Amino acid sequence: MDTSPNKNEAAQLPPGGKLLIGVLVVAAFVMILNETIMSVALPRLMVDLSITATTAQWLTTGFMLTMAVVIPTTGYLFQRFTLRQVFVAAMTLFTVGTLLAASAPGFELLLAGRIVQASGTALMLPLLMNTVLNLVPAHERGKMMGVISIVIAVAPAVGPTISGVILDALDWRWMFWLVLPIALIAFGIGVGLVKNVTPTSRPSFDGLSVVLSALAFGGLVYGLSSIGHSAEGSSIPVWVPLTVGVVALAIFVMRQIARQDSERALLNMRPFSTPTFTIGLGMLMISMMALFGALILLPMYLQNILGLDTLTTGLMLLPGGLTMGLLAPFVGRAFDRIGPRPLVIPGAMIVSAALWAMTLLDAESSLPMVVAIHCVLSVGLATIMTPLMTSSLGSLPKHLYSHGSAIFNTLQQLAGAAGTALFVTVMSTTAASRVASGVAETAASQDGIHTAFLCGGVVSLVAVAASFFIRRPATDQPAEHVQPEEVRTA
Repeated sequence: MDTSPNKNEAAQLPPGGKLLIGVLVVAAFVMILNETIMSVALPRLMVDLSITATTAQWLTTGFMLTMAVVIPTTGYLFQRFTLRQVFVAAMTLFTVGTLLAASAPGFELLLAGRIVQASGTALMLPLLMNTVLNLVPAHERGKMMGVISIVIAVAPAVGPTISGVILDALDWRWMFWLVLPIALIAFGIGVGLVKNVTPTSRPSFDGLSVVLSALAFGGLVYGLSSIGHSAEGSSIPVWVPLTVGVVALAIFVMRQIARQDSERALLNMRPFSTPTFTIGLGMLMISMMALFGALILLPMYLQNILGLDTLTTGLMLLPGGLTMGLLAPFVGRAFDRIGPRPLVIPGAMIVSAALWAMTLLDAESSLPMVVAIHCVLSVGLATIMTPLMTSSLGSLPKHLYSHGSAIFNTLQQLAGAAGTALFVTVMSTTAASRVASGVAETAASQDGIHTAFLCGGVVSLVAVAASFFIRRPATDQPAEHVQPEEVRTA
């Protein structure tokens, strides 16, 4: 029986809204795809560029770290500039970064290109989420957030597969040359379609907060990665960047709280006063740590332990990515009907079970077993991503949407970077200690990967406990909409 008799009378997506969101989804998918496209290529890059594993992982961690530094500024940028202006800036940065990476002769310029790419991606993802929150009625948000979860989770999941297919026949630079025309096409179409859907203002710019944000998130992620570097003789004490990050983060948060009453905060902290938002965000961070940790360790396991080539490695990871993509829309529709808890609780348990199953992988594991475990992990992640995003952000009042999405995306990317750094750090330090004790290098690497997955399994238990506290937003009011003529398309 339909329990929503007023559904037809509810606010609807304005004319042109679907096309606008579609353009942003395509652009964001192409950008996020590049977040993990390097993972399968890391072993080859280590040889071609003469770099270590912990150095090579910065091509992924640096991408996510840049996003974590830039995204906190989007709350200000969305108020100051129009949707069209932000879109053009994002696509310009991404296109230039892709060109730099494609033509890079060595690691330094390749990393620079990745950072420029990430700067554009950092603008696009919250832009997409903020647009959906402002345009889509509450009763349809689950379905639309399911589409966004494809961008956030599926794009990075299929990145390794695309990378493996390209590397099987071409040089690693073609991972960027082939993306470049797609980016240009999306840029051209977007310029003709994207119009502004929100009013602009002239808020004060807090440069000190931007610096503190960069020091905070940069210091924390660099510190985590430095633990891995220290195993290879890094001259920088681990406690230095970690201390800088923690202190800068504390000052940053206090400054935002002090300035938010006068509406001058770079990043308003009020969303954290909403329990549904805070718990959902915490669970999503753990999920992103698991996703990106697995995405960087599985290719290393498949190539270094099982001896697979890059093409086979990429194809092995494809079923999981496709599983997540196929499930996301159905999960979104299910959320609109039954709410978050019936989805999030079993989803968190499935993710945890998959991570614990990965601790069983060794040199004798069969390929079907690896694919099956990865698919199980993907099912769990698909089940929790959409409900967590929709219930968390939907629990906020409209005037906090931009800040909530900025916080959500910032900490999500920080969690992905931290997960990557944590898994690689545990793997590297464990393997180094085993080699030092006389264990063969392959066996030592296997022990390192096992310990890293064990760490992920322990962390996942926290998400399982938190899943029981997830609630549907107390007031599920339809979003206020701009007038249809403000969402014109060319």
